[in-house]
Amino acid sequence: MIEKIRCKWCVGIPIYEEYHDQEWGVPIFDDQKLFEFLILETFQAGLSWITILKKRENFRLAFDDFNYSKIALYSEEKIQELMQNAGIIRNQLKIRSAVSNAVSFIKIQEEYGSFSNYIWGFIDGKPIINSPKTIKEIPATSPISDKISKDLKKRGFKFVGSTVIYAHMQATGMIDDHVEDCWKRN
Repeated sequence: MIEKIRCKWCVGIPIYEEYHDQEWGVPIFDDQKLFEFLILETFQAGLSWITILKKRENFRLAFDDFNYSKIALYSEEKIQELMQNAGIIRNQLKIRSAVSNAVSFIKIQEEYGSFSNYIWGFIDGKPIINSPKTIKEIPATSPISDKISKDLKKRGFKFVGSTVIYAHMQATGMIDDHVEDCWKRN
């Protein structure tokens, strides 16, 4: 059996390899999935992505399958319940931001018809295909992630700095940063 050549950041860790092979860089236009990745990326801020991947199912259960309509209505009691949930990242500011981000997410849907229309509109609905030779050539931010971050913050979103947004763009296929020799590139 021939071993697949992958981006080096995921090699040797099965959960990372599966995420890389099945999700990372695949264009997502579904609002529910875009919200899921947005929530996961905001919780990842300051942590490693593998920490989030390992807790992803716990997040899914704790946050009602990432149903932004339900999350937008979370009570103080629900927030306190989440603060006691050892299966997720128990950062009060991030938990509260998930609720306020859900509210802001819905406002964008009302304005643009969908969050997908809004976010993909920054790149005219077509993925940006980069051609990094190595992972060292992959940036942490870009002028577009700066612009989206600034706009989201203006709309009330929290934990959406340019690095978080660039990672969100990679995760949701808005940017393809697979290295040249990766099987996903070819």
